[in-house]
Order: sequence, then structure tokens, then C-alpha cells
Amino acid sequence: MFGNFFNKDEEKEERANQWIKCPKCTSLMYFKEVEAQQQVCPKCNHHFRISAQERIDSIVDENSFVEHDASLAPVDPLKFSDKKSYKKRIDEAKAKTGKTSSVMSGSCTIGEEPVEIAVFDFSFMGGSLGSVEGEKIVRGINRAIEKECGFIIVSASGGARMQESTYSLLQMSKTSAALNRLHQKGLPFISILTDPTMGGVSASFAMLGDIIIAEPSALIGFAGQRVIKQTVGVDLPEGFQRSEFLLEHGLIDMIVNREDIHSTLAGLLKLFNKTNNNYVKITPKRRKTDKEKARIEKSESNKEDNAVETALEKNNAQENS
Repeated sequence: MFGNFFNKDEEKEERANQWIKCPKCTSLMYFKEVEAQQQVCPKCNHHFRISAQERIDSIVDENSFVEHDASLAPVDPLKFSDKKSYKKRIDEAKAKTGKTSSVMSGSCTIGEEPVEIAVFDFSFMGGSLGSVEGEKIVRGINRAIEKECGFIIVSASGGARMQESTYSLLQMSKTSAALNRLHQKGLPFISILTDPTMGGVSASFAMLGDIIIAEPSALIGFAGQRVIKQTVGVDLPEGFQRSEFLLEHGLIDMIVNREDIHSTLAGLLKLFNKTNNNYVKITPKRRKTDKEKARIEKSESNKEDNAVETALEKNNAQENS
């Protein structure tokens, strides 16, 4: 008798979980309908947040992904504790996601083009950037340099991990320096921004891409809107910090729907392939220092003065003759 009662409760709960409510248009949909659209609302095109594994499955060629550095796990060098200890938060995130960090990195092909990729998982401590995540990204960049292929980062993060303090902040410069080495080799870095991409992630590698792609309506920025409004003391424009606003103001290159991201990346990687006749070489350019600029300006000025003096001498010589 009691067994039948519990089974009915389980059936009711299972039926309830089969329906999904879109947070944007509030439509109620059968979960298989959303899954068939790669976790995108078929009515308003709202892109639901997905895990790193789901993201990889939607981007890379089938069965081509080989994960690297899966055993790397964060430690607690500061013995940090707020409402919970950092160690406990890590253990909870591991139990929830089955992962040891908020980044999955590895080798794969996209459109049969070899590429290294790092993907953030927001469900692991808000996709925060810690020392392990930074190390995984740098190792991925080093593999890309060795193989002479492109590198892709898919960001979904709240920013640097506060429980690691300066250790996490150092990952911003560490990853940026590694990307500069990639750039010096003339290899492409494609940055994909998803909802959300905030804080130290947006302030470092996420906005350093040779090509910057965003999903529709993704939240992208450094500080929250309330903090910015209180700081500048003015009302912010509508849609501020959304990918459409950033595209309109030239901060990103394109907005691509999730179903089109694979074909878009395949086309870009073919464009940057050195064996392709249409290969686009990325020529590194070093920014000149103020002293160098002054020396160049002085040299050009001297050249102009010398040219004027030479012209006057020629005129005088012609007049005397």
C-alpha cells in the first residue's frame, strides 16, 4: 500500500520536472522540446545556461574531444573561510558537477580543423577563475603553440575566485601573457562569451580574442549595473551590458546563435589555417613607447628640415649660375 503511494508521488514529481518555464518569455515548454533546440527557448530564443560538457558536445566534431589536465584540483593555500570553508565549497562543487574545477580543457577538431579549447562551467562555483583554471588555460595555449593551431575559450564566469585572493587575480596576467605568446606566433585566439561573463574574466582574456563572439542576450561586463550606477551617478542605457549593446558599440565582433556556433567556428578556423590559400596571417604589432614616438617624430622633422635646406641650396645655385 505504502509502496504504491510513494510511486505515485514520484510519478507526479517526474511529470512536473518534465516542464520548463522560460525566464524570459515565461512560456511553459516540454523539456524535450528545449533539448532538441540545444537548450534554447523555441519561442523567444532565450539561451539557457548549459554545462561545460554540453557546450563541448555542441561545438566540437563528434568523438574528437580529448580532455587534458582533468586531475588538476584546487587547494586552499589561505585556509579561507566565510560562511563555509573554501575546502567545503570545493567538495560541494565536486559532488554537484563531478568535476575538479570550473574549466574543462582539451584537444579537438572543429570542421576537421585541429584546435585547443577551454570551456568554463558556471555550475562549479559560479565558473570562477582560480589558480587551477588559469593553469589549465595556459597549458592549453602552450599545446596550441606546439601544434601550431588555434585556441578557443568559452567563458561563463562570475570573475576571479575571492577565496584565493591574489592567487586568482594573478591568473588574469598569467593567461594574458600566455595569449600574447600565442599572438606572437601568429596563431588565432577565438573568445566566446556566454551568459554571464563578468569580473576578472571579462577584464582579461575574454576580451583579448582576435575574434570575439557572444551568444544572444549574454550578460557581459566587469562590475554589476547597480555598482556602476552608484559610481557614475547616472541612469544606464537600456540593455546595458548585454551582447547586443556591446556589438552595437564595437566591443565584440559578432553574435551567433548556439545552433550556428559550430559552423561559424569551422569557417573561421579554415580561414586562419596556414595551408589554406585564403589564410589570414595575424601580424603581431608592438606598441611604441613614448620615447620611441618622440625619436621618430624628431627624425621625421629633421628629414623635412634637411629637404627644405637642400631645396633652397639648389635654388640658390641655379640663381647664381
